[in-house]
Amino acid sequence: MPLFGTPPGRPPRTLTIERYKVTQSDGLELDAETLAGQADESLSRADDPFLLFHAWFAEAKTSEPNDPNAMALATVDAEGLPNVRMVLLKGVDEPVTPERGFVFYTNLESAKGRELAATGKAACLFHWKSLRRQIRFRGAVSSVSDEEADAYYATRPRGSRIGAWASAQSRPLKNRMELAKAVTAYAARYPIGTIPRPPHWSGFRITPLEIEFWQSRTFRLHDRLMFRRQDAGAPWTKTRLYP
Repeated sequence: MPLFGTPPGRPPRTLTIERYKVTQSDGLELDAETLAGQADESLSRADDPFLLFHAWFAEAKTSEPNDPNAMALATVDAEGLPNVRMVLLKGVDEPVTPERGFVFYTNLESAKGRELAATGKAACLFHWKSLRRQIRFRGAVSSVSDEEADAYYATRPRGSRIGAWASAQSRPLKNRMELAKAVTAYAARYPIGTIPRPPHWSGFRITPLEIEFWQSRTFRLHDRLMFRRQDAGAPWTKTRLYP
């Protein structure tokens, strides 16, 4: 059986649109009123993308089997070649924050750290399969303050704080034993008490200029709502997009 498309011997399921009726070849009919009624009420009422994000994120926390805060982070290197990897969202600024954004932490000397520092731009994507929803955003990148980084770093498990010192992230590693020796050395250096934050480990804030909310619908006639603004202080405009 092919990975994509219609299985051999089975007639294709066609979708035709005639005036105000959508008809599938197996006899199912959806009229325009039914299709319109499928619109997500949270999208229809939304005026602030951050408030809508908080609402959807709260639902994802109860429905996703693990890591609802996992997001794909896209950057580009010096040659313009894209890179993408999963990172964990660790903060979303509240509505009272002037330049609201999405915060994550990493090794500043890693590939993503270097690329973010060079371009100052990034894009991210959340996909919550359990809810059949996704949110994508892109915008300018800035460094979090030392106070923010210190506060979050102090909440990490002790092993993760040791790991931040031991891992030369994104650089060649001879074998796992080399990493284990580095972990052992730093664990011996900081056997008890406070483990300071490494100077090469901090966070980034993505202040979005675009945020799109996507909700899966039947016949791939999905709901898409795009919020855009010219800069961090500008008001948002809201536009529905064809699926």
